[in-house]
Amino acid sequence: MDDSLQDHEDWGPFGRPLFNDPQARALSRVGVVDVGSNSVRMVVFDGAARSPAYFYNEKIMAGLGAGLSDTGKLNPEGRVRALSAIRRFVALAKGMGIAPLTAVATAAVREASDGPDFRAEVERETGLKLWVIDGQEEARLSAQGVLLGWPGSYGMVCDIGGSSMELADLSEGRVGRRLTSALGPLKLREIKGGKKGLRAYIKATMADLHAQMDHETAMRLFLVGGSWRAIARVDMERRGYPLTVLHEYRMSSRQVSKTLEYIEKSDLQELRNRCNISDARMSLVPYAIQVLRELVKVFKPKDIAISSYGIREGMLYEQMPQRLRDRDPLIEACRFVEAKDARMPGFGRALHRFIEPLFKQRGWQRKRITRAACLLHDVSWRAHPDYRAEVCFDNATRANLGGLKHSERVFLGIALLHRYANKREGTPFEALFTLLSEKEQLEAEILGKAMRFGAMLLLSMDEQPGQLQYRPKKKELEIVLRNRARPLFGEVAEARFNALASAMGATPIVTFKTKRAS
Repeated sequence: MDDSLQDHEDWGPFGRPLFNDPQARALSRVGVVDVGSNSVRMVVFDGAARSPAYFYNEKIMAGLGAGLSDTGKLNPEGRVRALSAIRRFVALAKGMGIAPLTAVATAAVREASDGPDFRAEVERETGLKLWVIDGQEEARLSAQGVLLGWPGSYGMVCDIGGSSMELADLSEGRVGRRLTSALGPLKLREIKGGKKGLRAYIKATMADLHAQMDHETAMRLFLVGGSWRAIARVDMERRGYPLTVLHEYRMSSRQVSKTLEYIEKSDLQELRNRCNISDARMSLVPYAIQVLRELVKVFKPKDIAISSYGIREGMLYEQMPQRLRDRDPLIEACRFVEAKDARMPGFGRALHRFIEPLFKQRGWQRKRITRAACLLHDVSWRAHPDYRAEVCFDNATRANLGGLKHSERVFLGIALLHRYANKREGTPFEALFTLLSEKEQLEAEILGKAMRFGAMLLLSMDEQPGQLQYRPKKKELEIVLRNRARPLFGEVAEARFNALASAMGATPIVTFKTKRAS
């Protein structure tokens, strides 16, 4: 069969990988710098996958926008620290041999009277040109960063920086209306009138934003920015949440209110230490949580999700061809990992073809997790056999994979754990299993045991060993083996087949085709 047709049939809408496409290869190492009001950060993205890895990621809390409301100028100490950081970033980029950095500056530099002078100084000292973007462009790039992780998203993106807060509409994977405001924590701590004056200012500004957005209340809210991530970390601490991955962490309106009360009652220094938040960031949290409370109260989102992807990822998304943007970030990332780390790249697709008959009744979200699991089933083979199952689970739940809810991370982790182990009891991860129902845990176990069995039988990437058939009404699981695969079905393979059938509550049946039929 023609490879392109085979790929299309196997992966449906996911199509062929784009790793060899020249436009995708051009994105294999991209460096961006974000000069914000509070922090200056460089990120170098690596890998042509739709969900690229972070090759390098460093930030300095320079505080460029501190005192801007009073002086109209950039903070003098912040200027020195920001320039020093940019010098370092430019030198690092040259050492890495990457293309020239793309650098943007946001609210502080665009609003300060000495912003043009700072830009000129940066270019003179480092050769790096800072592109100052307005609030609407900042909102657009942040929303595009969200689309990097959730293609086809809908709802509203809220990006909070040091000196500003932006809103952007998302509908069918496209950025719509965009607004900017002065609700950044650095600005808010300079508002006069104490707590009463601060709350009145936030309330009035939010009401104006709501009137301009004209947004329906039943929507999803994506939160972008370091202050939101810090609040999410505090919320995790308050709840005793077991998976401390910020990307795709979900909060409810009720949880936001409880976390506000928790912050107000806590010693900030002690809370900072427990949550591993920098002192500079923690000092802004009491202001940001007031904004978040009013944001949630006014817009009434039905779902709140933290996005670790923002303006920097939006800059990468800007450079992607549309056909790469349209790809599933999870599948693309897993393909990239398989190509790099698997013993026999390509077997993930063959394994999926073999076990797919067991999972035809699952919805499209579970089907994509099944595809992802098959692609990752052999990428941890270098780990010590005694710890391979645990390494698989840990990698799945904490790796930089886009397009995954926390519950889906755990589902994928349990499946990969059972690729190498029959049992999951007694592992250090049992607290994480509670993010899934017992039924979902069993579904993940069945997927893992199907991969564990199938990996023993595959003859080659192009030749299937036979066919799996599941008859749910009769509770029968049958493997019909081709004659050439008969020697592979030894006692270990048989034990794994029986374990799979047991997990499914089915009777195992083994059938061998005759030589003539094979």
